[in-house]
Amino acid sequence: MPESGLCPANNRNATSRPDSATFMSDVVEMATDQAPRLFGVVLEYGEQTDAQVYAWGMALDDFAYMTTVDGSAQFALEEPENALRYVPRRTNITPHLIWITPAASPEDE
Repeated sequence: MPESGLCPANNRNATSRPDSATFMSDVVEMATDQAPRLFGVVLEYGEQTDAQVYAWGMALDDFAYMTTVDGSAQFALEEPENALRYVPRRTNITPHLIWITPAASPEDE
């Protein structure tokens, strides 16, 4: 992937156009390469007694974004790990940052 973030199809000779399937394949590759990493903030209650997802976030190259599950709070973060600073601290509750691997798309199956 070029550093400019342009689709690989843009690097081809200007007089030749890729077929539709090739172009879409290049677009999917470009978007996949630039996709943010997804994370969650999970609250552990007690010592592995119960857990709840508190927030979802995405990490981009230069910053991260997080929103609580109920949408009541949103945060712009320098780093994903900073998300844990915004979780309410309570006795016997431990917050965890977890990285999410997206499910395969129907085309991948």
